[in-house]
Amino acid sequence: MRIASNPYSLNTQRHLDQTSQGMARTLQRLSSGLRVNNAADDAAGLAIGSRMEALIRGERQSVRNINDAISMVQVTEGAMGSIAESLQRVRELAVQAASDSLSTSDRAALQEEAGALLQGITQVSQHTQFNGKQVFAQTTGSIGGDDPNIRAVVDGLRLGWLEEAETLIGDSFGIYGDGASLTVNVTFTDGAGGVAASVSGVGAPGGKVTDQFLNIDMADFSPPNLPNGGNAPFYNDRIIAHEMVHAVMGRSMNFTALPNWFKEGAAEFIHGADERLSIDYNGGAGLAGMLAAFNADSVAASAGYSAGYAALRYMHDEIKATGGKGVKDIMTYLSANAGSTLDQALANASGGAFAGLADFGTQFNAAAAGYIAGLNLTNADTGAIGGLDADGGAVKSAISVLTDRGTQYSEQPLTSFQLTWPGGITGGTGAQQMAFQVGAASKQTINVSVGGVSAINLGVDGVDLTNQATRAIVHVDQAIEHLAAERAKLGGVMSRFDMATQAARLSEENTSAARSRVMDADFAQETAELTRKQILQQAGTAMLAQANAFPNLALQLLRG
Repeated sequence: MRIASNPYSLNTQRHLDQTSQGMARTLQRLSSGLRVNNAADDAAGLAIGSRMEALIRGERQSVRNINDAISMVQVTEGAMGSIAESLQRVRELAVQAASDSLSTSDRAALQEEAGALLQGITQVSQHTQFNGKQVFAQTTGSIGGDDPNIRAVVDGLRLGWLEEAETLIGDSFGIYGDGASLTVNVTFTDGAGGVAASVSGVGAPGGKVTDQFLNIDMADFSPPNLPNGGNAPFYNDRIIAHEMVHAVMGRSMNFTALPNWFKEGAAEFIHGADERLSIDYNGGAGLAGMLAAFNADSVAASAGYSAGYAALRYMHDEIKATGGKGVKDIMTYLSANAGSTLDQALANASGGAFAGLADFGTQFNAAAAGYIAGLNLTNADTGAIGGLDADGGAVKSAISVLTDRGTQYSEQPLTSFQLTWPGGITGGTGAQQMAFQVGAASKQTINVSVGGVSAINLGVDGVDLTNQATRAIVHVDQAIEHLAAERAKLGGVMSRFDMATQAARLSEENTSAARSRVMDADFAQETAELTRKQILQQAGTAMLAQANAFPNLALQLLRG
């Protein structure tokens, strides 16, 4: 028996201390509701729980962000709705002003009201704010482009020039494009008698042309102030008709194998070039110069174009004299027989008028002087096909080459080509980019682009109901269409916000549940543990008293 130390007491004290510490942890968990209150409880669990807590709080804040974003978009869309109402009224006024039953003073009154409405549109654009921040971009870009001359040309292209040219070529030549792409390209190269327009592309197997561009040089292409394109004899719509012949021929036949005089003669033939032929024949290069250009297959100067035009007219008349349809028979043969040449077409589709290309050249050289001298080149005819000079039919005036379709505006006016309009042509309003944080993690954003909606941005600041009411209808329609597209875009953003809200709330819910499983205390388990610890504590206290009493046995031995 030893009394210097009491191992029984020490052992009981150790167990009692462990019980007390465990009981303290259980009480802490029951009082806090958390299983993990510090790193000592569960280091990995604490790290996981902390990340989950950040995600949960981030999702809660993102929902608040989304609600603010929805409010901002609603303010923006409401302002657009107000502008749309004003545009509808301006259009109504434009339709009214387009009627010839109104006097000049009546149109002036309508213009005054329209001006007030347009001013109101600009004010809404400038003053609509959310939380002190302007919601619309304050730019000067226009959906019609920044250059009014470009817009006038593009209006002409979309309002009928291209479509009418395609129809005229199909009716007159019987040839059509094949659905390939045609890109409109506007440039500023020079302004001193350069090339106003051209069609370019890349030669492909079979002689067709790929990657075609309709190039318009605004420095040479005078802006059209009238549907017919400007002042005679340089009608811009005629230039478009000329170049569209090249585009259609390039996609319908062995274009690269054709003589230059035939290509340019056909393009001139579609709209007529009597004035050019008259100038070259009577005072320019003369017959000798024209025939020299024809025989050299040169179109470097005006004489080459006139020679090609005269040759096509001669070909047309000679084939018709045999009972054929003229140049149309040649064109349809070239189109129907892939890879065929002009020599083959003349031999097989001229009704016996020509044995081939060489025979045609011989006949035209011999007959050119008398044939051209017999043409009436002094009347108003600028349309050879069906015109008085060629067929004895009605005379085409310059205005009737291509017609303007009024308000029938189309982004894709062609049926046999897929048009591409570069951004520089169609213009833009400029955009205010806004990013809304809709998730707990970085880069979880929804970006909203809101362009300017002032009268300038919408391309209606120059609306003129007194002199150009019909054109005003077109421009207002473009503005209404653009605004509707912008509102539809905002509607899509609102749907995305709703989805983001649901996603954030679902993420918060699931993450909270996951965090609870990691961090929260199990009360059933902890209360049972508390009861166990309390019993152990009471038993340990009693046993400690017994263990401390062991040394007293030594006293009994001493007394004994």
